[in-house]
Amino acid sequence: MSRFDAVVFDLDNTLCRNSHDTGALYDRAFERVGVEPFGRPEELWAALDGPPDPDDSVSYFGAGFARLAAKYGQTDIDPIALAEALAETIDHSQVEFLPGAERALDRARAVGRVGVLTNGPRRRQEPKIRALGLHDRVDEIVYAGDLSRRKPHREPFDAMLSALGVPAEKALYVGDSLGYDVAGAQNAGLAVAWLRGDDDAGDYHPEYVIDSLTELDEVLDE
Repeated sequence: MSRFDAVVFDLDNTLCRNSHDTGALYDRAFERVGVEPFGRPEELWAALDGPPDPDDSVSYFGAGFARLAAKYGQTDIDPIALAEALAETIDHSQVEFLPGAERALDRARAVGRVGVLTNGPRRRQEPKIRALGLHDRVDEIVYAGDLSRRKPHREPFDAMLSALGVPAEKALYVGDSLGYDVAGAQNAGLAVAWLRGDDDAGDYHPEYVIDSLTELDEVLDE
């Protein structure tokens, strides 16, 4: 029997990833503003400063385009116009489950209540939720982007615990971000299974570290 009565998952880069053609999106943004493309999508991603702001993706991408334009000596470029064009081309329903995600959801269901807690607003995340069929697979979904505070503040976690009807000590949170998921969940009293990417845990101390959602079984079987 598991020590947990509920499992809560982060959404982006935990349960799912984007499946759209980033190269095509990138080129289409330039086409929309009538500018010859420069750079590559991966250079834009590298120029972005930390995780996106759920409420202001245009400024976020705009800063990245500004850095990229400076790198290529493109002094007449409007980075905000490019960012707006990019945001308009993204189809948020084009997502796919990460390996092991569907089994992890089924395993969590066998344990008890299941939730999804995402930092994005409903308007952006709902297309992903529907595309993945998550309304039929989980009990509760909290869109922290629509609350007064987002992860890593404890408010979204408290909202999820209240919706699930379980105390913090009986819930496991699964997420990929150290600063948002691990710090936030622990601040709210939840144990965390950190889905490790290329980062080192550094000063963070998640209770569990997994390299794939296929390893969640071992955590829940403790």
